[in-house]
Amino acid sequence: RGFPAAVTVDAAFMARGRERFAIYCQPCHGAVGDGNGITKQYGMGATPTYHDPRLRQMAEGEIYNTITHGKGNMQSYADKLLPEDRWAVILFVRAVQRAQTGSAADVVDGAARKTLGLP
Repeated sequence: RGFPAAVTVDAAFMARGRERFAIYCQPCHGAVGDGNGITKQYGMGATPTYHDPRLRQMAEGEIYNTITHGKGNMQSYADKLLPEDRWAVILFVRAVQRAQTGSAADVVDGAARKTLGLP
C-alpha cells in the first residue's frame, strides 16, 4: 500500500490530481466520487462509488492498475494520463474518500481550527 518513493506528495501534486480527476474521472464517478457523474444522466450503467469499503481498502497499486489497463466498462487511461498523473489522481481520490469520513478532531493545525471556528 501507499505511493512509490519517487512520488512527492504535496499541495501541487494534489492540485494536479484534482485537475486530472475533473477531466478524466468526474464525468463518470462524479465530483465527490459517488458514481453520479454526468454520464449517468445519459444512461451509462452503474459507475462504482469510491466510498464503497472495497475501494477504500484497495491498494493504491491496484487502483493504478485499473487506471492503466481499465476494468469492466472503464477503458484504459494509459494513453491519456501520464504515470505520474495517475498517481496524482489516486492521491486526490484518497482525499475525496477521506473527506467523506473526516471529523473536526482530524483538524490538528491551530490556525485551521481557528478558521473553522473550532476550539
